[in-house]
Amino acid sequence: MPANGLLFDDLPRRSAPGAHLLDGFALPVAADLLRAVEVVAAAAPFRHLITPGGRRMSVAMTNCGRLGWVSDRRGYRYDPIDPESGRPWPEMPALFGDLADRAATAAGFPGFRPDACLINLYTPGARLGMHQDRDEGDLTQPIVSVSLGLPAVFQFGGPSRRDPVTNIDLVHGDVVVWGGAWRLAHHGVKELRDGSHPATGRRRINITFRCAAGGC
Repeated sequence: MPANGLLFDDLPRRSAPGAHLLDGFALPVAADLLRAVEVVAAAAPFRHLITPGGRRMSVAMTNCGRLGWVSDRRGYRYDPIDPESGRPWPEMPALFGDLADRAATAAGFPGFRPDACLINLYTPGARLGMHQDRDEGDLTQPIVSVSLGLPAVFQFGGPSRRDPVTNIDLVHGDVVVWGGAWRLAHHGVKELRDGSHPATGRRRINITFRCAAGGC
């Protein structure tokens, strides 16, 4: 078993306590998910956020749900208002909440009711550096992350930046869930390779569900 706790075997669900890869879990609803992403993006267009240090993120982002994750010179935070439109973020599609709950339940976290959904848009060359998801109000709730479109290499480490990192190949329809002892694991995405996918073209869509406010 790798030092960071992820197991890889021949089972459809590859897992360790608290960290799970659900191979192809979202495939049956992938087309519907992508249509719903387009609806969300029409109301709250993708944008490249600025980090507190002033760097422009290579990944474009938008949100839906009660709270949206934002970043600017003031820091990282959740906000009920889209700063570009001044309006609340689009409502989270029922399909999204259903998938998040089913995936979390399959991974051993029943009753997951996310109030925040961050949608990331990767194009070739985009990457996401190693980081922790620690701005949420309830760290007992898991993270559910859905991959659509171009394949990507997901990097999964541990609570410390010094922990070993495992590279995990993700393809269209895969879902990663982590929580429990691995809730604050560092993770990221390597630079996206160029290519084309029948469902998304030269893009990768990542849908990430979180319990931001607490009490979900």
